[in-house]
Amino acid sequence: MPRIAPTTIEKAHPASREMLEHIKSAVGRVPNLLGTLAHSPAAIHSYVKQKEALKAGSLGDRVGESIAIAMASFTKCGYCASAHNAIGKMVGLSDEERELNRKGESSDPKTQAAINLARSIVETRGYANDEAFEAAKSAGLSESDILEVLAITMFNLYTNYANHFLETENDFPHVELDEAVAV
Repeated sequence: MPRIAPTTIEKAHPASREMLEHIKSAVGRVPNLLGTLAHSPAAIHSYVKQKEALKAGSLGDRVGESIAIAMASFTKCGYCASAHNAIGKMVGLSDEERELNRKGESSDPKTQAAINLARSIVETRGYANDEAFEAAKSAGLSESDILEVLAITMFNLYTNYANHFLETENDFPHVELDEAVAV
């Protein structure tokens, strides 16, 4: 049972309605997490603006979704595992790649470096060591890419922790978490 039930477009705070309408037109519906965040214009605006900023990044949707899938496993967020599995499929990640991502892995070396860096950030609560930073650079991540991985990681911590805190009801096709990957 969610701690805060999602609102509808009609019942949402006026400052949240336009964002919910945009989400519905883009996705076909308003996912439960976003409907819940819409109770607070600041919370839904924070989500939407961060998502827009990340879309403008250089790593692209596939790398971003691979990190998001891995992050869901790192933080044990079933909602995000399911949501990002569906989104990952939409942006062209294969079934095999999404399965690897749920294990904190990737078939692409640069994506693997990004996932490893995200894991290090989460494991160390942001105090990632020099080896993690150098490994990312050695694998081909530029300083810009590294900062983008940090931003993607922090954005996913926001949604993962929001789902934990709110006990959001999963409204995506269920995906099993790999508990061995959790940090």
